Amino acid sequence: MNIKQLFYTALLALSLTSVKAQNEIPSGYTKGTITLADGAVLTGYVKDNLKKSAAVSFIDNTGKKKNYEGIDINAATIDATNFICIKGDFFKAISVGKLNFLQKSSDASGKASFNGTEATFNGTEGKIGDYFVYSNRQLKLLNKKNIESFINTDLNGCTAAIEKAKSANGDIAKLQEAVDIYNHAN
Repeated sequence: MNIKQLFYTALLALSLTSVKAQNEIPSGYTKGTITLADGAVLTGYVKDNLKKSAAVSFIDNTGKKKNYEGIDINAATIDATNFICIKGDFFKAISVGKLNFLQKSSDASGKASFNGTEATFNGTEGKIGDYFVYSNRQLKLLNKKNIESFINTDLNGCTAAIEKAKSANGDIAKLQEAVDIYNHAN
């Protein structure tokens, strides 16, 4: 093999190795997307740090790594699970439509963000695992005390959804079915 052939063989081997490396998912990451506050969508690999720090770690297709807190982004898709970010917290989108049924996945309370030198604190009420409805930029924690209000106000006269919600007998997770019915009717 002459020098020229050896050079081209080595170049081909290196290029195949770099293509293989670009297709491998980094350890601890899954394929995903992030929607920034300005609407730009980034595709790459996402590491879920939601419960620990209300943030995600993101590696783009060039290998550049960056951390994003919930206050910095509007939404994320991690391993085919969709999350919506509201006031710095991540919420798993269980049912999406005119009325969104969400489950809290992070706790950003106590995390400060700065507008110049002035600190503002992020976060929403409730704890990780709580269910919420979100509509018209209003986030409402669902609990046993306000189920009747949710049924009478948020389901807005949709008889089938109201009946389904009443049959849930206080099981807040089952209210998803009522929200699905409401969203398909409206």
